[in-house]
Amino acid sequence: MSEVRRIALPPRAEWEARLTAKGELRVPQVTAVFWLIKGLSTAMGEATSDFMVHAMLPQLAVFIGFVAFVVALVIQFRQRHYVAWSYWLAVVMVGVFGTMAADVLHVALGVPYTASALLYAAVLAAVFIAWRRTERTISIHSIDTPRREAFYWAAVCATFAMGTALGDFTAYTLSLGYFPSALLFAGIILIPACGFRFLRWNAVFSFWFAYVITRPLGASIADGIGKPKLVSGLGLGAGNVALIFGAIILVLVTFLTLTGADVQRVPTDELARRRIASRTTAARTRRR
Repeated sequence: MSEVRRIALPPRAEWEARLTAKGELRVPQVTAVFWLIKGLSTAMGEATSDFMVHAMLPQLAVFIGFVAFVVALVIQFRQRHYVAWSYWLAVVMVGVFGTMAADVLHVALGVPYTASALLYAAVLAAVFIAWRRTERTISIHSIDTPRREAFYWAAVCATFAMGTALGDFTAYTLSLGYFPSALLFAGIILIPACGFRFLRWNAVFSFWFAYVITRPLGASIADGIGKPKLVSGLGLGAGNVALIFGAIILVLVTFLTLTGADVQRVPTDELARRRIASRTTAARTRRR
């Protein structure tokens, strides 16, 4: 960062420099561990939300979930580059609050799951359109500024809410139950995987397709394990499911923190290009 401090950057660039180390990406590399933790986080978010809503006043649970969600995002945005524990803490909190946000529409406002799924799909599409028009890309390999990361987390929140509504739609509206719903979404998630692997589908499209489906897949599994046997669950309990999945996530995130196995590396030529662009912008600003 010494080069950044020596350059008189314009106000916006100076603000971003305080939050983001130049050339550092703020989200992890997509690996098998990424998808495993993502799936576990969706399951944990579903179970934690169910436990909290039934363990206390629903309004209090939603408030606590919202505060935890905001605190996690603040911690994440204060990092100058990708840090495993803060990133996955934010994902888990999005999972908890995203579940509550989707459930509130149905439980408190009586919105059918079909309508809420379509609503959140429209919200997600709007986020992607705004993100694409503003930044010219929605790839997670380009998230190196606070604004791009803000778009990223908006998309993540929308995917969680939409995925929750989809899972409830298949389980309740279509009366498939939890484990049949999980099998359905497990089959659907193979579509982008096979499309990317064998049919050369666009990598960004395939990623976000799979990312959306991990939510109802994980939530269906969590509900199937935690819900009572009377409603086709295994009866383990939402609190126990949340603790089990949370412990597994903790182990995996600790592994990533110690090894740095999922840190995206910016190629040397790309890093050099960004530094030159930063200097050019600063020089133009001084001449003005």
